[in-house]
Amino acid sequence: MSPDAITRFESGRPLDLALTVAFIGGTPSLRINASEVWRATLTPDGPATVHLVQSEAGVDVEAWGPGATWAAARAGALCGEQDDDAGFVPQHPFLAQVHKRNPGVRMPKTSAVFEALVPAVLGQKVTGIESRRSYERLVEALGEPAPGPVRLTVPPAARVLARTPYWTFHTFGIERRRAEVIIGAARSAGRLEETVSMDIASAYGRLQAFPGIGPWTAALVASTALGDPDAVPVGDYNLPHSVGFALEGTPRSTDERMLELLEPYRGHRARVLRLIAIAGITAPRFGPRLPLRDFARS
Repeated sequence: MSPDAITRFESGRPLDLALTVAFIGGTPSLRINASEVWRATLTPDGPATVHLVQSEAGVDVEAWGPGATWAAARAGALCGEQDDDAGFVPQHPFLAQVHKRNPGVRMPKTSAVFEALVPAVLGQKVTGIESRRSYERLVEALGEPAPGPVRLTVPPAARVLARTPYWTFHTFGIERRRAEVIIGAARSAGRLEETVSMDIASAYGRLQAFPGIGPWTAALVASTALGDPDAVPVGDYNLPHSVGFALEGTPRSTDERMLELLEPYRGHRARVLRLIAIAGITAPRFGPRLPLRDFARS
């Protein structure tokens, strides 16, 4: 199947394609290996599938679907070409080591705000496994087959979720509160997408003006959709412990202490969080694990 749009971009700095794009997440809309990425997305012009192949010559881009031109034009941003890490000097020995070993990790920018918002809302106050499972169920049930030669699913459009009753979300393991946050945001998705063209402070203000979207959710959205290199999801259950354990060896920490440890890297705090995640650092767990819940049976 011939692509509807083809382009290529070259970068004068290292790029780890897999690690950069992996932080976007989005199974079953994303397929990644070491030098190749397939991603299905819903653009302002319609659904699109973008295919990225990295080589020594650069990154070759192919795209299919009504949104192919839009997606191909933003493939560089998706790979972190707009990311500027000037001034980021990881002074902590651990961070310096991880950064040296992974020089091609960048902050991606998808410019798809509502698409990033849905999985972020689903991650509110539940385990990661639970939120990913719910998102996959949601996409598979309400999304559409992606254009192009591979089997992917385009995330459901805002207009689809806006008219979906909250009880339908129960079959995906999503209770009424989170369902209504998504439905409400879907009904005003255009205002969400406008944040792409705002300065970052105004974008955060717009995001948090929506009911059910606080600092934690806004930071997750901004880190992927807007490419914010300073996004810190304050209010996360495990993140302060991981940061404290990585940077000062303490198994338990707080948001306040996490922000103190990250302060020397202000402007690039999301990079620090990404390096800690890449290294696989997590604090020791002392308490019982939260059980997975099934709202379809509750």
